[in-house]
Amino acid sequence: MADLNKKALVELIAEKEGLTKKVATEILDVLVDEITKALKNGEKVDLPGLGKFVVKEKKARTGINPTTKEPIEIPASRAPKFKPAKALKEAVK
Repeated sequence: MADLNKKALVELIAEKEGLTKKVATEILDVLVDEITKALKNGEKVDLPGLGKFVVKEKKARTGINPTTKEPIEIPASRAPKFKPAKALKEAVK
């Protein structure tokens, strides 16, 4: 079984819903753009049955350069995180 990528997902949407690939691509692009925009604004995105997208805040910390063994400052950052829904976990088991 091949991996599911954007092209395959567009083809599935177009076939199942009777849409053109262009319209299916636009729908998928809007979905990704809106999820990205919400996460940039610090909002949670909850898709029942699939899971939640959240933004995790990482505090600034001191690390060590592995080459020179000198301490370096690692700045604070934000990263997206996905928490799968119970239904998805059960389906994958």
